[in-house]
Amino acid sequence: MLLVYYKLYITHTLAGFLFDLDQSNVNRDIRYLEPVVSSCIPLPQKLYNLTRRLRIVEEVEIYFPGFKAFIDSTEQEIPRPKDKRKRKNYYSGKRKKHTVKIQYMVNKKGTILHKSSQHKKGRQHDYSVYKDEHPITPPQVENYCDLGYYGIEKDFPYLKAVLPVKKRRNIELTKIEKRYNKKHSRQRVIVEHTICRIKKFGVMGSRYRNRLNRYDVMSDIISSLVNYSIIHSKKR
Repeated sequence: MLLVYYKLYITHTLAGFLFDLDQSNVNRDIRYLEPVVSSCIPLPQKLYNLTRRLRIVEEVEIYFPGFKAFIDSTEQEIPRPKDKRKRKNYYSGKRKKHTVKIQYMVNKKGTILHKSSQHKKGRQHDYSVYKDEHPITPPQVENYCDLGYYGIEKDFPYLKAVLPVKKRRNIELTKIEKRYNKKHSRQRVIVEHTICRIKKFGVMGSRYRNRLNRYDVMSDIISSLVNYSIIHSKKR
């Protein structure tokens, strides 16, 4: 029932009809199932705790193939808050909607190695999200980001950050810079593919209808299900 609900994001009324349950029991059963499922799948936090303890180069390469990590944030629409202050804080100027934001770090295979422990308000900038809760990677690993993280090289000089070349006012990029940006985008697209996998689950891809205090639990489980799918598809 939990997987059907996450994938299709049906109403509790329809879920009760499909699984022969009273509507009032659907939410209760989902809450019972969530910790059980969480204990069986690779949560990003579990993987991140492992990567924090890596010391040998061979171990680092297992979790970071090619010694590369890819970081990006994504937003999800939420209903318009009733409180005026919340409306302002959750309004995303980029999406022109009220949203919540989550940051992900994936490796070259698309496996999610880090996810924001708490969702952020849609008004918050991607780089501000990163500064609040940035993943720590081994010194050998290059962190690929987009221009939304401009300034990371200055604020985190010890980090191997790789960003595209930013266009300067009234100055066109050279052919070499354009080729570099294109190559950078081709490599960084892996994080976009992983986010796309996450959004195939209706609970993450459509307008979020549940209480926000449930958002982090649900997003953790969805990220873990995506990890499970990626890890086991590589073993076939």
